[in-house]
Amino acid sequence: MLPQLSQLALLTNQAILLVARPAQDTFERPNHRRFYDVQAHRGGRGNTIENTLPSFAWGLIDGASTLELDNGITKVVLLLWHDENITPQKCMDTEPAVPGDPEFPYVGKFVANLTFAQLRTLDCGSIRQSDYPMQLTYPGTKISTMQEVFEFASCADPNHEVLWNIESKINALHPNRTRSVSDFVQKQHEVFSTSPYMSSISYQSFDWRTLVSMKNLNPRMMTSALIDDATATTSDNSTSPWLAGLRLEDFPGPSFEERIAQAAHAVGADILSPAAVSSRGRVSDPALPGYVPFTTRVMVEEAHRLGLEVKPWTVNRLNVAESILQLGVDGIITDYPNVVRRLAKQNNLPTAPKYPKQRVLACLDEHLMKQRSRRDVSDL
Repeated sequence: MLPQLSQLALLTNQAILLVARPAQDTFERPNHRRFYDVQAHRGGRGNTIENTLPSFAWGLIDGASTLELDNGITKVVLLLWHDENITPQKCMDTEPAVPGDPEFPYVGKFVANLTFAQLRTLDCGSIRQSDYPMQLTYPGTKISTMQEVFEFASCADPNHEVLWNIESKINALHPNRTRSVSDFVQKQHEVFSTSPYMSSISYQSFDWRTLVSMKNLNPRMMTSALIDDATATTSDNSTSPWLAGLRLEDFPGPSFEERIAQAAHAVGADILSPAAVSSRGRVSDPALPGYVPFTTRVMVEEAHRLGLEVKPWTVNRLNVAESILQLGVDGIITDYPNVVRRLAKQNNLPTAPKYPKQRVLACLDEHLMKQRSRRDVSDL
């Protein structure tokens, strides 16, 4: 039967008690919420090197309504990075942060174990990822702090209209590889709340403990529950470490997809963000036999009945985008925001305006130059 919902509190790393859903916030949201939500995944990694100032610049130029990105944390610094470690497919070493640094080279090491000064030496703009052959590179580009991204955006978007979907990159299976839930929530909220974009942010995670913790800290923060096959269930039918102690079979359903929506609602999420395509399928093309969707009509309808929006990820095929648009989803997260925006316009959906290219690129040049001139000798 459905867990009792009388209070929402974080208890341990694996379990929570659920009670009343936080009241919906009433403060004014930015104008971009009136548009169909085309989210530039990692800034639009199909077009530009991911999670960098250049990718967010082109996300604005391409007319994304939301910039989607990932946060990692060093000992104290909130930065933009998707992976738990520094991968050679994305970054290359240049020089040690200090002469004779025993940690050098840094590629391959976990972000949580490096200082920001060490990470800042990396060149994360010269390597084009093999899966994205049209990806524009920006040689010498550095890993940015969240604050630097907000500063760049304030230059390119002076009216602060763009929306943000920001993920906490926590590994619920291997907690020693990343910082803790409390570290993420406290540091992210600290940086968010001092930026001009506080009311523009949706906070997302596969680790639903962070959503609960963020709602407890700030009930007005919009949260988005990420989920896919790997996090929804376990091979031995034990409780998934990703769902804040919830078990989907404890919800009334009747279908698996409806129980997912009910569980997201139970942790107070405002948005359900499921994978578009199930990993149980043999193909990713809905036109071929063996295709299995993860986002389904019953999931979307149940989420809407409960007051949640639905924004699937990561949609990089137009026929997948067309099929989920027919389900009535509220937004699409994609590596190609320029293409999905055209599809939305073709379907007579209101789309966000493109930002002036000249202004955005001037701001990009200015803020890349600021990054290169800074000397980061230790964590801030």
